[in-house]
Amino acid sequence: MPVPHASQALSRFTVLDLTRVRSGPTCVRQLADWGANVVKIDALTEDAGGEQPGGPRHGSDFQNLHRNKRAMTLNLKDPKGLEVFKRLAEQADVVVENFRPDVKAKLGIDYASLRRINPRVVYGSISGFGQDGPYHKRPGFDQIAQGMGGLMSVTGAPGGGPMRVGIPVADLTAGLLCAMGILTALLERDVSGEGQWVQTSLLQAQIFMLDFQAARWLMEKEVAQQAGNNHPTSIPTGVFKTSDGYINIATTGGRIWERCAQAIGAPELISDPDYATAPARSKNRDALNAKINELTQKKSTETWVNEMNAAGVPCGPIYSIDQMFEDAQVKHLGMAQDVPNAENRHIRLVGQPVTLSRTPSTMAARPPEFGEQTDEVLTEFGFSKDEITELRQRKVV
Repeated sequence: MPVPHASQALSRFTVLDLTRVRSGPTCVRQLADWGANVVKIDALTEDAGGEQPGGPRHGSDFQNLHRNKRAMTLNLKDPKGLEVFKRLAEQADVVVENFRPDVKAKLGIDYASLRRINPRVVYGSISGFGQDGPYHKRPGFDQIAQGMGGLMSVTGAPGGGPMRVGIPVADLTAGLLCAMGILTALLERDVSGEGQWVQTSLLQAQIFMLDFQAARWLMEKEVAQQAGNNHPTSIPTGVFKTSDGYINIATTGGRIWERCAQAIGAPELISDPDYATAPARSKNRDALNAKINELTQKKSTETWVNEMNAAGVPCGPIYSIDQMFEDAQVKHLGMAQDVPNAENRHIRLVGQPVTLSRTPSTMAARPPEFGEQTDEVLTEFGFSKDEITELRQRKVV
């Protein structure tokens, strides 16, 4: 198949993808979705039927992570395989990996080794805890990073014990941040002519995503606690019961609070000394929430959403995932996109959340089968037919 350029934005860059599971593939997916020539390198020791880290190859998770890429097989544990990889790396713009820090050095594919053969290469690394330091050899997993990064301590109902978030947020943000770092390094390379090593970890990404909660400690020495569905500083903000479900209401500042009180039919709350100021509303949060809940249960979610939006009060329904994809605005944004494929398989995946006016991202190609484009890729990188035949005979590819 031809290179599946999903966009022209990054079409001049070639990326070698050594990643597995989620954080690394998330990073490379960003590059692939914006048109980079991505070559996913499948370890020859993996099960071609799909029993590899990340789930079955035709499963929804794997499909969502690996669209717009091509794949080749390569045995990096074979000296000849290492030689092949270095020939590829000589011509590549980017290499991305999420091995434990010591593994790539043992294989001889670390940044220092590749920089010697290609000074322009941008090398992206994602680890659990960093490339050095006391924990650098530990295996990293999303939930461990959520716990060590402070997120689980502020998630869930007060007194309910630590609670993980319902998505692998440390994995995903580490991947997105690594992709941003790679793009930054590519921009800098236009000036210096040299590549560099881009590093992030699940732990760093999770701490960064604490954002204002982390800043509260660093600046004011306030340790954030679990607040359930209540916003820690904007009050009243939270989940309120309606006659047929629930609604999110968010008030920031006095004017929106006044609009909210008017919209729910309780204007007397505006002048009530218990709720008249932000400190008072914070002190009496539970009582205020109870009063609002009494009123919101009198109407349906749809009615409240319409009335509050008309009144200028930020609010919204709380969807299950299937309901979310049926929402008119979600459909308009085109977040669910079909992936073309000659096999007529049903592949419908989540599209990019960013739109570029001239070079948009598209679903250009389905995720590749195990090593599907091995010969094609090797030929493009200058390997002869005889060389490819020999590599197959030696079980290097």
